[in-house]
Amino acid sequence: MDHLTASVRAQRVAPFIAMDMMREANVLEASGSDIVHMEVGQPSSPPPRLVVEAAKAALDTDKIGYTNATGIPALKERIAGHYRDTYGLSVSPERVVVTTGSSAGFVLAFLAAFEPGANLALPMPGYPAYKNIISALDFGLVPIETGPKTRWAPEPAEIGRLAGEGTVSGLLVASPANPTGTMLRPEALKETAEICEKSGIWFISDEIYHGLCFGVEQACALSYSDQAIIINSFSKYFSMTGWRIGWMIVPEQLVRPVECLAQSLYISAPTVSQMAAVAAFDATEELEGHKAKYARNREMLLNELPGIGFSEFTPVDGAFYVYADVSRFTNDSSDFALKMLREIGVATTPGADFDAARGHRFIRMSFAGSEEEMREAVTRLSGWLG
Repeated sequence: MDHLTASVRAQRVAPFIAMDMMREANVLEASGSDIVHMEVGQPSSPPPRLVVEAAKAALDTDKIGYTNATGIPALKERIAGHYRDTYGLSVSPERVVVTTGSSAGFVLAFLAAFEPGANLALPMPGYPAYKNIISALDFGLVPIETGPKTRWAPEPAEIGRLAGEGTVSGLLVASPANPTGTMLRPEALKETAEICEKSGIWFISDEIYHGLCFGVEQACALSYSDQAIIINSFSKYFSMTGWRIGWMIVPEQLVRPVECLAQSLYISAPTVSQMAAVAAFDATEELEGHKAKYARNREMLLNELPGIGFSEFTPVDGAFYVYADVSRFTNDSSDFALKMLREIGVATTPGADFDAARGHRFIRMSFAGSEEEMREAVTRLSGWLG
């Protein structure tokens, strides 16, 4: 049945190169190669002990059925409390939507907020799943190019220009950002949120790397606009990637539409993960220990990378990435990354995953691994490039 093919929509969704690189690295590892993993933004730290204990208790005492589509009350209340304790914000638990990772949050946000064919503005470079989800849902993408002059962050003036033209219905910004690790300063976040609200466009603030900031103040977009849509996750700071659990804070007018969408698209987020995530907010001491490890990895890489040829990279304000310019070595970072993986067993992600226009000059290196792994990566790179 050759006439049966994948939809045009599916065929235009680009591959997630970081995941392709992870697959290639895993194949090499399974065949006996010693691989240092810097390709995927996944904490090497285990989930907190309290989270694991809560999951075990749930399995022993609960039938683990469906939950309310927007999440169990205990978790919604703890998330609301997190905003009070961390940002001084009063958020009703009714506005909290627990999701199957942040990925489901983006799907729900886009479908709830935008009409078919709407255009969304997105800074470049950016997390590839954004544009792929936008494409899969038949929305349009308006890229906002960033660079060193703006610390790789979108300028409020550019956002205001786009909003004034009436060409976009929404803006999605991550702070700290992936792949650059840069953050919007609170004053820039405030101006951005206010421009969007005044212009009548939706502002979606991806805050999944909150908690992983290094000497830079973090702010929540809700502090500046009650109409902002907040996306967050237990995957990064809380070290719970495979548990597939995240959350949204949505304006009151989107609560019921998002709930109806979630009911049909997902039923509910994984029940065991929800029950375990309640305990994550009590594991601060352990989680801060993980963050301290990332901070040491960051410091070591920022000190060592220039000496082996990676002298230009974006400011590493938060998250756990170095987005490095490799143009002194190659004009094809995809080929460069594959050679690096196959020849010295260091897995990274080429910049094409994040920026189709300029990504050939960059690679992203995750420093979420162990300190030993990060030092080994530097040793291998130094010998390979020297």
